[in-house]
Amino acid sequence: MLVYLIRRIGGALGVVAVMAVVVFLAIYAVGDPVEVLASPEADQAERAAIAQRLGLDRPLVIQFVTFIGNALQGDLGRSFVYNVPAVEVILQRLPATLELALAGLLIAMVLGIPLGLVAGLRPNSWTGRGIMSGSILGFSLPNFWIGLMLILLFAVQLRILPASGRGETVPLLGVPVAFLTLDGLRHLVLPALTLALYKTALVIRITESGTREVMGQDYIRFARAKGLAPARIVLVHVLKAVLIPVVTVLGLELGSMIAFAVVTETVFAYPGMGKLLIESINRLDRPVVVAYLMLTVVIFVVINLVVDLAYAALDPRVRLGGQDA
Repeated sequence: MLVYLIRRIGGALGVVAVMAVVVFLAIYAVGDPVEVLASPEADQAERAAIAQRLGLDRPLVIQFVTFIGNALQGDLGRSFVYNVPAVEVILQRLPATLELALAGLLIAMVLGIPLGLVAGLRPNSWTGRGIMSGSILGFSLPNFWIGLMLILLFAVQLRILPASGRGETVPLLGVPVAFLTLDGLRHLVLPALTLALYKTALVIRITESGTREVMGQDYIRFARAKGLAPARIVLVHVLKAVLIPVVTVLGLELGSMIAFAVVTETVFAYPGMGKLLIESINRLDRPVVVAYLMLTVVIFVVINLVVDLAYAALDPRVRLGGQDA
């Protein structure tokens, strides 16, 4: 297990290093922030002073070496727009995005697992077929369209939920959270539903497929022959086996929900990292864009490692490091 952990951490550091090079070259080689930050009336001397202050007058190689050296110390540069460390700007928006992603994940689990179990236990019934047909919509409908339709229905027509913003927040261990207030929960419902729809459809299909496979296993037939109650068979034996692939997929999908909540946050004007990314791209605020992408890489790497360990804990047959655990 220790050897496996060391190998995984080494591979993760390699991924982060490669992505640091790719992200830097992709972001710093495009556009000129001076044109955005300088006043239209600024002369050449003023533009040169801005470039010198931001370190953009140095060769790209020198900028990259400086970036790597600072990154190893946890410094990903200062925001061109806010004039504070880029990591600080990202971390201010991180709680909102984490709250949105976890709420979407919770909705996907609460809806997807029971519906998938019903569809798997009754595959030939109208209920099962209806659930599986409905899950196709989750894969087919784009997020921005879903968000707009939810706004039109619940915010414009029914006027029962707000269409934008995060709502009232309260501090929890020094971190502002919205789910502990009624106003915050009302603002969280629509963006979380929008973000959760695709994941719910994914969970339904994984759970349904796993349920149908498990129900044909010998130990399920044996449990029935022993006279165990159907509810006990489903909740103890079937659900435990089905949760293994569900946990694996949801763990990986959590990373994607955190990283790619850009569309949802933009549609609902939700003050998270995704909305900040769009604003920073429009303003060519390179340090913030780089900090966002690097933080996303780290989140994916950490989640992948945690999911692998959780998968190994749930299923002893998982191979770690090429050998049976």
